[in-house]
Amino acid sequence: MTQYYRNYLAVAVFAVAALGMVGAMLGVGRLVRPNRPQPEKYIAYEAGSDPIRGFGQSNVRYYVYALLFVMFDVEAVFIFPWAINLEALGVSALISMIVFILVLALGLVYAWRKGVLRWA
Repeated sequence: MTQYYRNYLAVAVFAVAALGMVGAMLGVGRLVRPNRPQPEKYIAYEAGSDPIRGFGQSNVRYYVYALLFVMFDVEAVFIFPWAINLEALGVSALISMIVFILVLALGLVYAWRKGVLRWA
């Protein structure tokens, strides 16, 4: 067996060991945990209100907050690599990032002015 294949064999051994440990931990957890089924545990519960006819009533604001979070999370995904390579990218990349941040800031100001961020 060559050195090339030994490296792959080592990775395979570690992968099998990792899968074995995960399986062992899940198995021990299944054996140790208590099992007390109750009908109340299986009712859908969302946003602090009980469901009516199988559907949970949730406020639209939760989804708007989630959408705003995703929007600013994506902003961070674009800004970090840009900041690392700022010197190599040049002035055009700086201008495009300023436009990108301004568009996101306008979206935040719009949501703020519409009262979406108020929790009352």
